Amino acid sequence: MLSGGGAEPAIAQDSPQAAEENSGDSVRDIALRFGIRSSVLDISLSPSGSKVAWIAPGPNHTEILNVFDLNGTAGIQQVASNSEKTGTMTQCDWATDDRLLCEIYGVARSGDGILLPFTRMFAINGDGTDPDRVTRSRTARQTRFNQDGGDVVALDVAGAEGSILITRNYIEENTMGTRLANTKEGLGVDRLNINTGRARVEERPDENASFYIADENGSVRLKVRALTDARGFLTGERVYMIREPGESNWERLGEISLNGGVLDGFRPVVVDAGRNAVFAYVTIDGYRSVVEIALDGSRQAKIVASRDDVDVSSLIRIGRQRRVVGVSFATEKRSVQYLDEELAELARSLGEALPNQPLISIAGASSDERKLLIIASSDTDAGTVYLYDKDTRSLEVLLAMRDALVDEPMGQMQPVSYPAADGTQIPGYLTLPPGSDGQNLPAIVLPHGGPAARDFWGFDWLVQFFTARGCAVLQPNYRGSSGYGEAWFGRNGYQAWDVAIGDVNDAGRWLVSQGIADPQRLAIVGWSYGGYAALQSQVVEPELYKAVVAIAPVTDLEFLREDARAYTNFRFRDRQLGQGPHIAAGSPRRHAAGFAAPVALFHGTLDVNVDVRHSRAMADALEDEDKAVTYVEFDELQHALDDSKARSDMLSEIDRFLGRALNR
Repeated sequence: MLSGGGAEPAIAQDSPQAAEENSGDSVRDIALRFGIRSSVLDISLSPSGSKVAWIAPGPNHTEILNVFDLNGTAGIQQVASNSEKTGTMTQCDWATDDRLLCEIYGVARSGDGILLPFTRMFAINGDGTDPDRVTRSRTARQTRFNQDGGDVVALDVAGAEGSILITRNYIEENTMGTRLANTKEGLGVDRLNINTGRARVEERPDENASFYIADENGSVRLKVRALTDARGFLTGERVYMIREPGESNWERLGEISLNGGVLDGFRPVVVDAGRNAVFAYVTIDGYRSVVEIALDGSRQAKIVASRDDVDVSSLIRIGRQRRVVGVSFATEKRSVQYLDEELAELARSLGEALPNQPLISIAGASSDERKLLIIASSDTDAGTVYLYDKDTRSLEVLLAMRDALVDEPMGQMQPVSYPAADGTQIPGYLTLPPGSDGQNLPAIVLPHGGPAARDFWGFDWLVQFFTARGCAVLQPNYRGSSGYGEAWFGRNGYQAWDVAIGDVNDAGRWLVSQGIADPQRLAIVGWSYGGYAALQSQVVEPELYKAVVAIAPVTDLEFLREDARAYTNFRFRDRQLGQGPHIAAGSPRRHAAGFAAPVALFHGTLDVNVDVRHSRAMADALEDEDKAVTYVEFDELQHALDDSKARSDMLSEIDRFLGRALNR
């Protein structure tokens, strides 16, 4: 039997906006509670299982690294903070029991105005002492901006305590910015002693290398080379190189066969030394699957997981060696097919012991995997972090994933399907306000971003804000979404935008036909591609929705192509968009004259995914046509608007806008 640790968390932390909140349920109060970023942005368990480190949001766009000794009495220690507005502390892992390795992701603007994403890594002791910048370029003199701050290849190297493997971007130049003789540029691997900061070359740089994979012993076994054309653009072709442990020479992995046929969509993700195999994603009968490939020279594959209705979402890996323990997929809800029988039984027991039929995920593990960090969440629960001890079979509550929303009533997310105009059944999720009878409500269609993405059953802060304000919300997984196989993805949501937007508009019509939505109080809201879908719905059927909210939206397909010319992935974007009349027809900026509903636009100025000029140009086009438009711009924020105040302000403004437009 499992024993619980009680309802009160072992670690109590303050909300970053607690001082700003007042009692009561004003719109501003609700927007503050839902707009605050997750209380746990990333979490890690130390090798001994005795310490927990997690990143929490500070006020606005800041992050704080907290450490808690599970066996001590000192309480929470704030050991580091990030106040750089253009950078976000995204990840911190225990490299040893005393030292952490953290990553910052940010966006900078070059001298000619190009947005450049960058990463940086630093190490710090668990008590906040001895901080050290890990990201350094191997250069004679660095004369250009280094975007790649490195990635962790292995947190443990067998027989070398305190050693980790990280990628290093080698840039060898002289003071004039030209290459030095007899030097190499590209991505390599260093072995870093996390305690002393000393590093040595583990793998010489390769100018075409895009990433490396190490096995569980910390031996670099697989290299992926991404090929480029004469102009430096990625071609989309990848070469996979493999080698035996202890060897220095690489050999090409070559074609992989399954039952005599060559596999499509091959992408290796794990090298398992114990099994002498590679785990990889492949496409089988149009669906993403997982196979295990023998490294005995035969290169034969066997299926680990494959379905004929949905794609495999991901491999489930735990521990410091990132051991493969299962695969996940999603039909109506997420499920895990465990390869580890002990973990399968644990997940089953936790699902029965905890309320609300939660989604169970393993967020961390001690070196011996006897202690596990478990996160349990659901559609109505943002989640709780637990510490599970296998030896005592005890489960201790540690942290709430969203402190500000504990005990807040939430709407239940129901899997539904509705007919498109051609009769195709479109899957989606319907969430009604708590206590609602589900009839004649103000309602919102909320298409997801991507378009190569999908919505899942689970907690969604944006959905729950709208239901808290009395709105029904429908999230359609329109054709062009990923996760449902190649046929469903089709020609993607840009080249086949008419299919995707048709499905989105059919979602609104279905809400009205079922009596759920009052047709005069029906709105559409979207972020990124979802914002594009919201705007393009006006081009196709301007009378359907009475209000449009677009956050960081694409507004002109040719803008996307033009913006990509500054980056190495231009050819991918060019192929994704294609050429033809669908570009002009599918660019809402060019059709502002036909808009009937008022529009609200929101965008950050450091958005490398969708440049801010999309919203600026859309607002100008609507104003030129004397259409009702509200535009709010967030200075120096990225695509996700990772700023608690900005999100809260945005929710308040959206609520005011919808209140006026829908007369609610």
